[in-house]
Amino acid sequence: MSDDSRSPAPATNCRILALANQKGGVGKTTTAINLATALAATGEKVLIVDLDPQGNASTGLGIDRARRRVSAYDLLMGEARLAEAVMETGIPGLSIVPAVVDLAGAELELATAERRTHRLADALAGATAGFDHLLIDCPPSLNLLTLNAMVAADGVLVPLQCEFFALEGLSQLLDTVERVRANLNPRLEIQGIVLTMYDRRNNLSDQVARDVRQHLGEKVYDTTIPRNVRISEAPSHGKPAIIYDHRCPGSLAYIRLATELLRRERQSAPRAA
Repeated sequence: MSDDSRSPAPATNCRILALANQKGGVGKTTTAINLATALAATGEKVLIVDLDPQGNASTGLGIDRARRRVSAYDLLMGEARLAEAVMETGIPGLSIVPAVVDLAGAELELATAERRTHRLADALAGATAGFDHLLIDCPPSLNLLTLNAMVAADGVLVPLQCEFFALEGLSQLLDTVERVRANLNPRLEIQGIVLTMYDRRNNLSDQVARDVRQHLGEKVYDTTIPRNVRISEAPSHGKPAIIYDHRCPGSLAYIRLATELLRRERQSAPRAA
């Protein structure tokens, strides 16, 4: 894992977080759009970069495919600036750079390109001044797209499903973060682990939560995201769960998660300074 230079330091105070987990179906995109919505509700200016070729974050925020004329693909290919790719959503304070299916071929197209792991970092450098948080929704794999997200990010947020194989593969992800930090982006850190799809009626959920907290300690957020039908229904309406039903348990959990994230960032800011 090497490239011709390290990630450029950010020129603004925008906090960039990559939401990553190489295992699919863990609530990664759901966390991206609902956490972003909750942050926007606090007055933050938030941008999502949809880096998953499936484009679920874009669809979940009501951006139909016909409107995605400039996308994350164009950013990676150097064919558009960030300002040209940003689209407003129906949620005040929340914007998105949408995904298109062309992202699926980006890895092959960039394989021999210069600064292939820095394409997103270069596109974002000096261009995020209007935002407080930028969330990158990564594909469910540790590929070149995810590496670009990690090289561009300040931290990695890991949604982790409360199931038997929760810890399987997590060590690989953490190892990848360490390698990116050592070789490409020295400011990268684990922002935190978010336990998702928690079912209090299931003893296994409690056991998994205990195991993860035992292994990773304070890196695990206190907030857990419950299994919730309303969260599952919301994307089909092109809305985050927080907009679809702000009183359901899942929405309330994401609001608490946003509050906890902001509190943790405020507490870590003096140490970072």
